[in-house]
Amino acid sequence: MSIIDNRKAFHDYFIEEKFEAGLVLEGWEVKAIRAGRANIKEAYIIIRNEELFILGMHITPLTSASTHVRPDPVRTRKLLLHAREIAKLIGKVERAGFTLVPLDLHYAKGMIKATIGLAKGKKQYDKREDEKKRDWERDKARLMRVKT
Repeated sequence: MSIIDNRKAFHDYFIEEKFEAGLVLEGWEVKAIRAGRANIKEAYIIIRNEELFILGMHITPLTSASTHVRPDPVRTRKLLLHAREIAKLIGKVERAGFTLVPLDLHYAKGMIKATIGLAKGKKQYDKREDEKKRDWERDKARLMRVKT
């Protein structure tokens, strides 16, 4: 079950491959995400010391979550993957010019996971072509409804 989707990523990138990663979160962050108060639209993933980190993910803290914790809404959060997956991603990003983008946050066996995508950037003409295809599909569906 998806909590938050990053539709902008599908507009800006060709997604080649998807991976499911765990997140290192604090208690107040889990409560806020379960309440739907997270945003991954401007988030991106970096590689530092053979580890993956997500930057720019904004989690708005709940007012009732905790009184003794000073929440930082945009702190850097670590992503958890198997070592061979990390090695594969590092190779693709450094050699082949791919980018890592967060695609969504979802529940898996009661835990919050992130789907990250290995992506290539789209050019402006690719975005226009996708827009034309979407419009045509919408018009085609409208025409089919009118005829029946």
